[in-house]
Amino acid sequence: TGVATMKFKSPPVNSLSLDFLTEFCISLEKLENNRACRGVIFTSAVPKIFSSGLDITEMCGKSTEHYAEFWRAVQEMWLQLYGSNMVTVAAVNGSSPAGGCLLALSCDYRIMVENPKFSIGLNEAQLGIVAPFWFKDTFVNVVGHRVAERSLQLGSLHAAPEALRFGLVDELVAEEKLQEKAAAVMAQWLALPDHARQLTKSMMRKAVLDRLVAHREEDIQNFISFVSKESIQKSLRMYMEMLKKKK
Repeated sequence: TGVATMKFKSPPVNSLSLDFLTEFCISLEKLENNRACRGVIFTSAVPKIFSSGLDITEMCGKSTEHYAEFWRAVQEMWLQLYGSNMVTVAAVNGSSPAGGCLLALSCDYRIMVENPKFSIGLNEAQLGIVAPFWFKDTFVNVVGHRVAERSLQLGSLHAAPEALRFGLVDELVAEEKLQEKAAAVMAQWLALPDHARQLTKSMMRKAVLDRLVAHREEDIQNFISFVSKESIQKSLRMYMEMLKKKK
């Protein structure tokens, strides 16, 4: 049908580890290079979670070389997805904090399961981390400046109904209707000539993509110096301990 479905399956919570990000980029590039593929639907094969975001273990107690490699992979994931020529639909079938939210934000259209227990948002501030400028830019482009500013400062996670109200997701559907709805939306987008849609998408997103490309190394160095701080390492360790206790 010219439409691929990419399912995330990295239990327990589809966290964006270096391995996951590498696999994601390879898979996306293969689809991008396949002339027969015009669109891709992203969803999760893990119940109740779309993606929990960046893997904290990749940012804790590792070498500066590792931090650089990890952060470059995060950048690559976003550059490929946000700049994709294909139609990208996020079928969000579970909670999607932080990097998981970024994944969804980078798509052309977001459909979320209508379940108030599922939430989505860039909640980095809660962990004492600052969302980088390109996370922020992507967020502002979806929800507008005011909602983004408040949400980022508070590290808010928005329950599905609130996410819809803010325009963070485009629509809510019952879980059993999610795939059907994603396919219907995809068909609507693919009904247009590809070149017109692709050029329009590029025009809308180019400035944001170019900004990261121009400052890529600087952004990596900023991440390394930030994450290497003892205070940040301490708060990440505390967060990991808290997660262990929750289990």
